[in-house]
Order: sequence, then C-alpha cells, then structure tokens
Amino acid sequence: MEGGGFGFPFGGDPEDLMRGLREFAERQTEAVQESQREQFATLTLNTAVELTGAALGRLQVQGSPDEQAIALRDAMRVLFPEAVALVSAARQGFMRES
Repeated sequence: MEGGGFGFPFGGDPEDLMRGLREFAERQTEAVQESQREQFATLTLNTAVELTGAALGRLQVQGSPDEQAIALRDAMRVLFPEAVALVSAARQGFMRES
C-alpha cells in the first residue's frame, strides 16, 4: 500500500504520527502552563503594588515632618511584610520549573 503501513490515509507510520501529535500536545501544554505562571506572577506583583499604594494613600499623617516620617515608617512595618509575601509568591511563579 502506498503512503505507509496499514492503509493509513495520511501516509507514514501511524505510530510516528501519534508520537508527533503527543509531542506537539506536550509542548502546547508546557507553553500554556508557562503563560499561566507568568500571568499569575504579574497579577500578584500588581496586587502587591496596588494594595501597598492604596494603604499608604489612606494614611492621614499629621504633625511635624519628623512625626509624619515616623507614622509612615510605622505603617510600612505593617505593610511591607504583606507586600513581600505577595512578591515572593509572584517570584516563585516566575521561577517555578516546568
């Protein structure tokens, strides 16, 4: 029979075709997973920035410049660990192995 064994209509060996399709599907799956990781990481970083900015924007600091600086530092002591946790999650999303 012309075109491969078992009368396969596309020619070639059906096992080779299936192997090629399987490899293609695996590459596509890896590409989609990588894209999803990058999207997660980007969204997480954006969330960390937006939440930190929103929290600082809600502060109503008063007093002398030194008092205002102390109030902002105190707020950052609370906000910074939360932002770091989000950035760390985003970084893990970027660096995770396929």
